[in-house]
Amino acid sequence: MADARPIGIFDSGLGGLTVVKEIIKLMPSENIVYFGDTGRVPYGTRSNETIKRYAKEDEEFLLSRSVKMVVAACGTVSSVASDMGKKLPVPYFEVVSPAAKEAVKSTKNKKIGILGTNATIASGEHKRQILELLPDAKVYTAGCTLFVPLVEEGWYKSDDVVVKTTVQRYLEDIKKAGVDTLILGCTHYPILKEVIGEYMGEGVTLINAGVSTAKSVKEYLTENDMLNESNEEGKREFYVSDKVGSFCKTASLLLGVEVEEEKATQVNIGNL
Repeated sequence: MADARPIGIFDSGLGGLTVVKEIIKLMPSENIVYFGDTGRVPYGTRSNETIKRYAKEDEEFLLSRSVKMVVAACGTVSSVASDMGKKLPVPYFEVVSPAAKEAVKSTKNKKIGILGTNATIASGEHKRQILELLPDAKVYTAGCTLFVPLVEEGWYKSDDVVVKTTVQRYLEDIKKAGVDTLILGCTHYPILKEVIGEYMGEGVTLINAGVSTAKSVKEYLTENDMLNESNEEGKREFYVSDKVGSFCKTASLLLGVEVEEEKATQVNIGNL
């Protein structure tokens, strides 16, 4: 075994499980420690200073679990606090750069849309990276404040009138702009992929940062001889900062495997 230490992944709540799911698909033998800050979700409405403090505490928790890598599976943290992650003693990955690169590869009409939390959109990080790679691109953004609470409540099915109406309200202008590529700039948003896709239409490619990030993580681990070379399925540890019950129920749906309550642990993230 080259490196059997776990990959550490964190998010403000459940959304980061979309990244976990893609990493498991690509690297089923990898051990994973996931922390969802469910007691302080959402991050996207907080000040930059608060987001950075939360990110620091989340990262310190993962380091206490002896992880070999930290993945910020949170669009808000990736946009606002990546400078902190780059100072960690282990490799650090975020979800903005892979998504921006994938969007530039995908677009044909050079019209790219970005959905994100208010903090993610205000940071301008996706747009900056897209324009570095494709200077003549036209970039359209929408802050979708209600998407994270909807997902955390378990409201994401395409036949839910509340979900459909909310998606239409947020995406109306971006659809009118004629984008052919749309970045789901928060890791909660792929959970709404079906309803977003139905509204935008078949001609629009949806960029799931979880898929792009998982590919980048595997490439790095392979190149640096850090893959877990065991033939057994990796161990999964789940930690949350609020009650485990609702987390496990939704996590089971998102991951497609049963996440029993005894497999999740509540921690006091502010006082480790």
